[in-house]
This record gives sequence, C-alpha cells and structure tokens, in this order.
Amino acid sequence: MDKPKNPAGGLDEDVHQFLDALWLEKNLSANTLQAYRQDLDSLFRYLQPREMRLRQAEHADLAGFLATRLSAGAALRSVRRQLSSLRSFYAHALREGWIRRDPSLDLSSPRLGRHLPEVPTESEIEALLAAPDQSHPLGLRDAAMLELLYATGLRVSELVTLQLSQIDIAAGVLKTFGKGRKERLVPIGERAQDLLVDYLRRARPELLQQGAQAALFLSQRAAPMTRQRFWQLIRHYGRIAGIRCRLSPHSLRHAFATHLLDHGADLRSVQLMLGHAQLSTTEIYTHIAQARLQALHAAHHPRG
Repeated sequence: MDKPKNPAGGLDEDVHQFLDALWLEKNLSANTLQAYRQDLDSLFRYLQPREMRLRQAEHADLAGFLATRLSAGAALRSVRRQLSSLRSFYAHALREGWIRRDPSLDLSSPRLGRHLPEVPTESEIEALLAAPDQSHPLGLRDAAMLELLYATGLRVSELVTLQLSQIDIAAGVLKTFGKGRKERLVPIGERAQDLLVDYLRRARPELLQQGAQAALFLSQRAAPMTRQRFWQLIRHYGRIAGIRCRLSPHSLRHAFATHLLDHGADLRSVQLMLGHAQLSTTEIYTHIAQARLQALHAAHHPRG
C-alpha cells in the first residue's frame, strides 16, 4: 500500500505523525485514514480560535467540541466515531510523551437512540393475509405461510426450513430451532391450523406430485421454499393489499410481538415465543406499543 499523502497546510503536525504511525503499524486503508484525518481536522478547527494545538486540549475542550457537534445536528453515529478517533489520537500522544494525561479518558460516548422498526397495523395485516388466491395450490400455500408466520412470530429461516415432523396440528404447536439450534415450542393458533390442514390436503400433494419431501412448504418444482422467494412473495402480496410500509418477512415477526403486547400479553411470554435469549431484546416492542398509544392519543384526544 502506498503511503497516504498529507494535505497541504493547516492540519496539526501531531496529527500527521499520528496518521503516519497508523499507516506503518496497522496498515489501514486510505479511506480509514481519511476518516481519522477528517475527525481530527474538525477538532483542530474547533481549537484554532483559541490558538491551541491538539496536545494542549483539556477534557473540557474535548467535551465542548463534542457538544458543539451534537447541537449542530451531527448524527450520533458520527459523533461516536469522532470520539473513537480522539481516543486513538490521545492514546498515541500519551505513549509518545506529548502529553502527561489523556484528556479523552473520562469522555462519555453519546448513546444511540433505539431504532423502532416500522410495524404493519392490524388492519394492514388482515389485508395482507387475505391477498393470496386460495383457489389455487400456490395461493393456498402462500396463505398458509403468511398466516403461520404472523401466528407464531417465526424467523423466515425457521419458517422455510420447517419439516412435516415439526408440526403437531392436533396439539396446535410447532417445534422450531432458533439461533444456536435452541429448540422451542410455539403455539400455532386456530386460523393457522385450519389453513395448514387445507394446505396439506389440497395443495401440498399437487406441489409434491411424486416422490418424498420432508419440507413442509414446497415450491412449484417440489423443492423446499427459499427465503429469497418468500421475501418476493410478501412484497407481492403487500402491493396487492395496498400496504405502504416496506414489508419483509421480519415485518410479520414485529407485528406478531407488537400486536400481542397491544392485546395484553406479558413480555416474558412474548420473549419465549420469539426465542430471544435476553428480555432486553424483546423490550423494543413495548416501546413500539407505547409510541402507538402516544400517536393515537395525539390524533384523537381533544387536548392531544
């Protein structure tokens, strides 16, 4: 890799030496070195009116710099990356003896806000589930898959790899294997049970034609359904149903959890059905439910 060229003028000479050290010791890409350069150049320009070099900056100067970036509307991820660059620079400065104390040590990283996924409403889900034409084998298969996915909250990989032996329709449960091959039992629900019985009687034998196949859901060629094909089907039926939000198989998993909580299910039960290892992973759905209640209140309460 060719040694990156330093831009002419302006930038603190300590930064040039730091970047050279990164290039020699870690063989970082030109893009990564440029990101470091931009982050440290931002601090350099912040300190310029005070006629300070980076090695002269104190904790309060760095905290003020980060606060200024946030107040100017910089993305949290960008500010977190800048803090990481500062910590790397000042750790290097301490090793080189340029400073006696690292001013970045006690800086707290700004917390990223929790991203709330877009979840289809109950009426949108109803329209989606009604979209397949059940008079044809493929449409009946699709209806059964959509209904089962919404009824169980399975991951798409769990859905398309289901085997006949994993379904107990009489008991109304299925057995699935999640991340780390952890086994769990999930209730199916009456509507999904009815559609599965209909699919197994009327559609699957036609799709199977001849031979044996352990997979529950089959393609037109009697092969197991793939994740990619099912993804395409959900988008297709979403368009038919007139759903505006961007649908994916995971949208039905989100809807499963959110709608359960909307109707009073406890968080621990939802965690078990989803197969989450940590309850904190499931808690995002309580935030979605709360956000929906707030939006409903704002839209319909006379003083909202």
